Order: sequence, then C-alpha cells, then structure tokens
Amino acid sequence: MNRRNFIALTAGAAAAGYGIGYFLPKTRADELFLRPPGAVKNFESLCIKCGQCVQVCPYHSIELLDIAQGYSNGTSYIDAHERGCYLCDLFPCVLACPSGALDHATTQISDVKMGVGVLREHEACLAYKNENVNLSSVTKMLERKIYNDREQAVKDAVQNSVDKPCDLCVSLCPVGDAAITMAKSDGRNLPEFKQGCVGCGVCAEVCPAQIIDIAPNRSYDEIYKG
Repeated sequence: MNRRNFIALTAGAAAAGYGIGYFLPKTRADELFLRPPGAVKNFESLCIKCGQCVQVCPYHSIELLDIAQGYSNGTSYIDAHERGCYLCDLFPCVLACPSGALDHATTQISDVKMGVGVLREHEACLAYKNENVNLSSVTKMLERKIYNDREQAVKDAVQNSVDKPCDLCVSLCPVGDAAITMAKSDGRNLPEFKQGCVGCGVCAEVCPAQIIDIAPNRSYDEIYKG
C-alpha cells in the first residue's frame, strides 16, 4: 500500500469512527468521572481531547484526565471536590466544543444532566451533628486562587460561615432549593437532594466535611427511586 492510499484509508476510518461514535454505548470512564455540562452519554467516544473546554472555563473547574486516573486519558472531567461547575450563563465550555461531545442544545441550567449529589456519611455532616464550621476545615477553600467576582462571593460566604452552623451545600448551590434543601432527620438538620439536582458538584466542593459525592451521568430517579 502506498502512502497516498494509506492516508486515504486512515482518514476514512477516522471519519467512520467519528460517525459511529453517536451510537456507541456509555463507557466505564463515563460512569466514573464527572463530565462538563452538556456531556452526551457517549462522551468518551466523541471527545477529541482538544482541551478547548478547559481553556474557556472561567472557574478552572475542568481538567484533562491523565494516566494517574487510569481511564480515558486526555478527555475532560471535573473533580468536584476540588472545584465544582458554577453553571455559567453562556456555558462557554459547550460553545467551545467542536466535536459534539458537549451538546450545543445545552443553553440553560434545566438542560444540564451531569449527575446527582449523594450524601456519603450523614453522621459526619456538621449540620446533622449541630456543629459549627471550623476554620481548619475550610482553609483549603479560602486559600484557592480567585478568578472572578462569583468565586470571590463564594469565598466570602465560606469565610463568613466560620464558627456558625453549616449550611454551605444549600446556601451556595447555583440551582437553589430545587436541587438541595436542609431537611430534618431524627430531629436534626440534614441536607436533602431534590429532583432538580443537576450534579454540578458545588456542594461537594464547599462541604467542610467532604462527605458529598456526585454520581456521574446518573439521574435522581436512578439513585433515589431505583
């Protein structure tokens, strides 16, 4: 096979692979990692690892997987415990995606289906234990680099929560009461996720006890009614 035929063959295979990507099933990596807003179910198959979503994210929430994570090297994801998605008004990450891995029909918060929040250990929740926020538990958040006014507002809210009853996961949720509220359990306060949770991960980021996880690519009904 000469060079010209080889190039034609590989180009055709790449185009075919891109085309059938829409019909490939959800992969193991898509079940493990929280993807940016607008991610389609076969995100890993369509992401071309260009990093455009990383470049335009104003909160630096989006990163690229590397060999340390063991799956899907080079595709974009969000580590909610480090920095959640603040659901930008214009979703610049979606607009920047050239491959269809992030659905351009995602134009408002109600379109976002990143996953759903899960309270991992309710006994360790500060609100449940009726304990105040301790400065040492939020020092990491307070020392983070600030990129914009909204992040400054989050930092100020965290700073103001010190030595007060904790409700950070509820008060800082960008979706609001439709996603998470403070409910009662055994007569104590306990955050409760609602149908409107989109899995942005801000609650996981700001939780002083770090006991909130996001179940990626899962719906509320799958987690709480399945």
